[in-house]
Amino acid sequence: MKKTIGVLIVMFLVVSGTYATAAEKIGFIDMRQILILSDAGKEAALELQEFVKEKKTVIDEQEKELKKLQEELQKLKPVLTERAYKEKEVEGQRKYREYKRFIEDFKEEARMKEQQHEKRLIPEVLKLIQEIGEKEDYTMIVETGVYNPGVAYFKKSQNITKKVIQEFNKLYKSKKQ
Repeated sequence: MKKTIGVLIVMFLVVSGTYATAAEKIGFIDMRQILILSDAGKEAALELQEFVKEKKTVIDEQEKELKKLQEELQKLKPVLTERAYKEKEVEGQRKYREYKRFIEDFKEEARMKEQQHEKRLIPEVLKLIQEIGEKEDYTMIVETGVYNPGVAYFKKSQNITKKVIQEFNKLYKSKKQ
């Protein structure tokens, strides 16, 4: 993806330096918006939300268990021997480490799921962008969002992100049927 964007930037610099005619047609897209606002992107986001919801239940249970263990430890502190108290404390620390490890694993798994969705969707979107570029005679289409925030200015009327979303939705719906 970064390589494609880099090639686009180099092409932009070459074209803008050698051709200064008004006939050039350059389009701008925001890939992040396409991935978020398209039907395919929304469906992927729903899948990710379901995953998060499932894990949140487990996280909440673990947090309750840790809090209960901490309260129990505080109540029993005056009654327990120092050794018994230390054993309970070590058990609580072990459970807390397990909890933190679970949270880290959950975050990593969610990030990987998001990347899988992007890996699946981006090639389709890029192919569609290429088709739109050829069909509508664009000289270049440049990514302006978080994937390549290096473009400082562009004419808003040349932003074709919505058009790409509409076409991607049509393509996505036709593939689903």
